[in-house]
Amino acid sequence: MEVYRTPDAAFAQLPDFPWEPAYAQVADPDGGTMRMAYVDVGPVDGPVALLLHGEPSWSFLYRHVIRELADHGIRCVAPDLIGFGRSDKPLHASDYSYARLVEWTRELVLEHLQLREITLVGQDWGGLIGLRLLAEHPDRFVRVVAANTGLPTGDVDMPEVWWRFRRAVEKAQVLDIGRLVDGGCARPMTPQVRAAYDAPFPDERAKAGPRAMPGLVPTRPDDPASDANRAAWLMLSTCELPFLLPFSDADPITAAMAPILRRHVPGARDRSHPTIERAGHFLQEDAGPELGQVIAQFMQR
Repeated sequence: MEVYRTPDAAFAQLPDFPWEPAYAQVADPDGGTMRMAYVDVGPVDGPVALLLHGEPSWSFLYRHVIRELADHGIRCVAPDLIGFGRSDKPLHASDYSYARLVEWTRELVLEHLQLREITLVGQDWGGLIGLRLLAEHPDRFVRVVAANTGLPTGDVDMPEVWWRFRRAVEKAQVLDIGRLVDGGCARPMTPQVRAAYDAPFPDERAKAGPRAMPGLVPTRPDDPASDANRAAWLMLSTCELPFLLPFSDADPITAAMAPILRRHVPGARDRSHPTIERAGHFLQEDAGPELGQVIAQFMQR
């Protein structure tokens, strides 16, 4: 598999993200390996929060959440999905699939790091991947935080705002990653922060992952990922693990998923779910400390 590896120098000026990355090797479909990056912050013997980002961000998105959780004695493991951040980036859109993204994350989290008693924190694709991991390996998880995310099967159409986003990504000759993240926020973003989201992609060829991701969301009932996601919903419909849904107040893409999850997941029923105010799709960027406090309180109950 042909991959791009972002030079370390591209990450030299990251605001508020001082942690050194660690790396693991995960298998590629051609029999080789790729490097997958993550940061591991906080006491090694603390309760584990697995922080999964989505499209087109990377673990930098969780920097304020990480600081808040680590101050509460929580170990934070924040991977960069393959194709994003400091992880290797396959150069062809055909190299990406929903199943591969799940498998690469599983290999890192459950095999390389051998994490157990995990609190899953997933936003955007972090939920699409993380909820599949939960459904397929429930013995490794103890609670779930699903924030601005869902688990589509293709049986219900996506909102028009998402289709506009998908078309914009498909048509863009130059994909402006920082602008995409900025456009999903409700609060102003500094030029330095926007540059940090651009940092993983100094070469246009390296953006195959962000370009491919919208097309991997199941949008029809016979999508390659639909059956696996339906099976995950069956598991979630009996899941008694504590399940928290801190959705933001200004995300038109995922807002409809919160009441669905509340109705269908036993662990989410009869629970007070906070609304993160003045926050858009990327609520970690808009309100990271607030989200971190919500997660820490949930983990310490």
